[in-house]
Amino acid sequence: MINTKLFGKEIKNLGYQLFSGVPCSFLKNLINYAINECEYVAAANEGDAVAIASGAYVGGKKSVVLMQNSGLTNAVSPLTSLTYPFRIPLLGFVSLRGEAGIPDEPQHELMGRITTGLLDLMQVEWQYLSNDLEEAKRQLLQADEHIANDRSFFFVVRKGTFDEERLQKQQSSIHANQLTTHRHAELQMPTRYEALTVINALKDSQTVQLATTGKTGRELYEIEDADHNLYMVGSMGCIGSFGLGMALTQSSRDIVVIDGDGSLLMRMGSLATNGYYHPSNMIHIVLDNNAHDSTGGQSTVSHNSDFVAIAASCGYMKSLYIHNLEELEASLSEWKQTKGLTFLYMKIAKKSKEQLGRPHMKPYEVKERLQRFLK
Repeated sequence: MINTKLFGKEIKNLGYQLFSGVPCSFLKNLINYAINECEYVAAANEGDAVAIASGAYVGGKKSVVLMQNSGLTNAVSPLTSLTYPFRIPLLGFVSLRGEAGIPDEPQHELMGRITTGLLDLMQVEWQYLSNDLEEAKRQLLQADEHIANDRSFFFVVRKGTFDEERLQKQQSSIHANQLTTHRHAELQMPTRYEALTVINALKDSQTVQLATTGKTGRELYEIEDADHNLYMVGSMGCIGSFGLGMALTQSSRDIVVIDGDGSLLMRMGSLATNGYYHPSNMIHIVLDNNAHDSTGGQSTVSHNSDFVAIAASCGYMKSLYIHNLEELEASLSEWKQTKGLTFLYMKIAKKSKEQLGRPHMKPYEVKERLQRFLK
């Protein structure tokens, strides 16, 4: 077995500062070390963990993700459409449940056979982690060299690799909503473009704007392409978690997360994670047109969901229903003065800008530009 404390110190010595993941019994001792000794963000699912770690990396912290191999399937979307096109390198540890010849639960049988093949298909470099500490240290150095070239590196971890590390810290604090407003007036129902124009006009030198995938990012790009913007591609539902990672890393910046109803519905568990870690420098704006606009306008089920109440129950400090552009401007301006994790929800029209273009920069170029802005 590896001495977990010594191995964890090696990871820290290489500069890895933030860990995010979902527990697995094979990784429990390494996860316990991360909770005890490092900055650890407990994600609602493995895909969110990848997005959180990605936001932290772009914000300036080398990051680690930890997951069971069954959860690797949940992380496929951000590993292929976020970390790959944006060239965001993460250090990963994935357990090998269902290894051939070792008795395990039936749900792990197939995943045990295809874990390494799945990593290969996603073009994620990997190695089996040695249970010899000195060899594992050498492997870490190799992984770090690979990550320096902007590609992720994962260790596949067999049962019994880490020795015991008792959990010393528990996540027990509660962050309660302090202000909720619901619908109380007629709705203006502006277009997304109009709402984004208001949001963009309020930016300043400390603002970072993160736009969800699809037409939200494309319209923001047309309004003003700026070095403090990031336009998500793919990895639908991950923008809130990406924003959390960045907000925890860039505490002096205002992190403006611009989301959509279809995106939020896809990974709504991220609201609970955001509410628990409650970065005061993050505002989460949802523009709801009750449609998957980028794929033909098919309806979402957002009309049957009370996002304002859900965000409030998850611990967002303020959760506000926005009725018109004037309220949007006033609420965003007030937040810039008072701060506190805030959720703004606004109904918008289904109409999109005609002949909408796409960013001319590649995703990794957008990332690199944002990183330069943040330095």
